[in-house]
Amino acid sequence: MKEAIRIRRVTAIDEIHAVQKLEKQIWNMEPIPVHQTITAVKNGGLIVGAFAGERMIGYSYSFPGFSEGQSYLCSHMLAVDHEFQSMGIGRLLKEEQLRLAREMGYELIVWTFDPLESRNAYLNTAKLYGVSYEYIVNCYGELEDGLNKGLPTDRFQLAWWINSPRVKEQWQPSGIDYICPFQIALANHQHPVLQRTEGKDWLTSDAIEVPVPKHIQRIKVDNPELALDWRMKTRELFQQLCNEGYALINVRRTEETVQYYQFFRLSEVPLSE
Repeated sequence: MKEAIRIRRVTAIDEIHAVQKLEKQIWNMEPIPVHQTITAVKNGGLIVGAFAGERMIGYSYSFPGFSEGQSYLCSHMLAVDHEFQSMGIGRLLKEEQLRLAREMGYELIVWTFDPLESRNAYLNTAKLYGVSYEYIVNCYGELEDGLNKGLPTDRFQLAWWINSPRVKEQWQPSGIDYICPFQIALANHQHPVLQRTEGKDWLTSDAIEVPVPKHIQRIKVDNPELALDWRMKTRELFQQLCNEGYALINVRRTEETVQYYQFFRLSEVPLSE
């Protein structure tokens, strides 16, 4: 049995060096310099670590941001050692980040995630009650790490309004019927193919579902052209939805080859106290 996992704030230099080592191990790229992370932590930033005994096995790193009169915490990186993944540690890190951010006086935490990584979308919206209403095309340019190589680095920006009814009361709309104007076919290896309808009549509904593959990384290995097809088709759809005032608020999980992203009118989501 694994040792009990402890989650706590990280400030000591030697532990920030441990963050750097874990970052390099997980992402297989040069880590953020320690002189930058320690400076961020001393100036409104935050590192939260997950520990099994004395061993750091996960972390989240964030730094302060400011835009259009709003200060916020920019949650730049969250990672968990492969040996400890799928144990809910990511959620524990985010919950401690939320608690500490409230103590520090923040109302908003933002971060980005790959729109085709449905597991991340589920955590961010169905478990943490964040919302996404901004789509960024090729956010980081070309990346060569295992998770990102081969596709444009499109991202949703996640807004976590930590003092809002959406988060505090775990708000989801009730009595809503979502429409899904899209069909799914199957390609080689039983991978899903998105077939979309013509026209924009579907953008008149208050609640819309968009299918997203359950295992995009498998598709990238088996059929890179299909993975790119998913990126480009969903890019167009998600941009349309964001431009028309919708926000991603939930993920409906299924036993099929796809999950369903649920979009709702942003104006109807309670994001202020």
